[in-house]
Amino acid sequence: MAIENITMPQLGESVTEGTISKWLVSPGDKVNKYDPLAEVMTDKVNAEVPSSFTGVVKEIIAAEGDTLAVGEVICTMEVEGGDSTSTAAAETPSIEQTSAPEAKKSNDSTGKVRYSPAVLKLSQEHNIDLTQVTGTGKEGRITRKDLLKIIESGSIPSANDVRAEQPAAMNQAQAAQTAKPAPSTPASTIPVIPGDIEIPVTGVRKAIAANMLRSKHEAPHAWTMMEVDVTNLVEYRDSIKNEFKKREGFNITYFAFFVKAVAQALKEFPQINSMWAGDKIIQKKDINISIAVATDDALFVPVIKNADDKSIKGIAREIFDLANKVRTGTLKSDDMQGGTFTVNNTGSFGSVQSMGIINYPQAAILQVESIIKRPVVMNNGMIAVRDMVNLCMSLDHRVLDGLICGRFLQRVKAILENTTKENTSVY
Repeated sequence: MAIENITMPQLGESVTEGTISKWLVSPGDKVNKYDPLAEVMTDKVNAEVPSSFTGVVKEIIAAEGDTLAVGEVICTMEVEGGDSTSTAAAETPSIEQTSAPEAKKSNDSTGKVRYSPAVLKLSQEHNIDLTQVTGTGKEGRITRKDLLKIIESGSIPSANDVRAEQPAAMNQAQAAQTAKPAPSTPASTIPVIPGDIEIPVTGVRKAIAANMLRSKHEAPHAWTMMEVDVTNLVEYRDSIKNEFKKREGFNITYFAFFVKAVAQALKEFPQINSMWAGDKIIQKKDINISIAVATDDALFVPVIKNADDKSIKGIAREIFDLANKVRTGTLKSDDMQGGTFTVNNTGSFGSVQSMGIINYPQAAILQVESIIKRPVVMNNGMIAVRDMVNLCMSLDHRVLDGLICGRFLQRVKAILENTTKENTSVY
């Protein structure tokens, strides 16, 4: 029999960790390949982790509620094949073989202690001297959970700029990246008095917080806003909404018109549809629009794939279907992947101006605010009541500049202001 590791899968392009919400198996259970082992939560999706093997669950390593980085071991399985030697190697893998969540206490042939990338990254971000940490993992290994407990306690043993030996498998670029300290959130010292309510932070909320912090820390945010007269659009949509609902079975929303306009403008300004990749900028071929859908306690960002090829009706249908999946808990991992630009319907809450945090690793996010009636001075000098909306755009200034974003917003504005029954079809 051989021992195989089951690791935390990557459930989205920008997902770096997941939280075990529920185990579906126990040690000793016999499972087949592709059988679900556990339910995992991330900031983007809830999903099941399938077994990569047919065998028997040997050890549950991650407890329910634990948050682990992608690639960290969550459980081990006993499978047919191999011998005792290969089993022992699997039980105590070297860092060159796998991204295990633990650091080996035993030394290698050079006498140097080796640590997993996840442990190294946390220790370097928070300046923790690993030689002063007592591990609680198997054979005294230092786990990611050990470091998180130290960070939460606030009693961090300083490394005094001494860095642990980098694993041989990590190249110089990775070493340089992980050696840069990142800002950390200190343990809370807020006093709690009778009557205060302490609300535990769920795995989903932790994942959302981590992704938002990463976006704000890594991407230099800039912000711009443009006012748009959507009187013609409102009149057109209101004139067809009842017949459309009767024929199609779902609503034709204002938001569908906005998403279509953005998709069309992205096709004309492909620079906006880009991502920062360290030493290069990647301009994406496909125009996949991420949309934010909120529940009572979480925010999900499903994706409308190839939005530029879809009609307004097609986009409205996808918005309806994706929102329904979120609310019924049936959203799949694939529904969340591939987004290249985010459009957020903040106007649904009555907001008239907001600054969105970019959906990492995308280069920009557009907030569509509430449509409100306001007196507007027209070109002929007359004052008229018009339906007005603010479009607020946050951008990654490493990728985009104000000039290109201004032209992009001008194009979105022109499309929306010229949306009428005469020149626009929803089909």
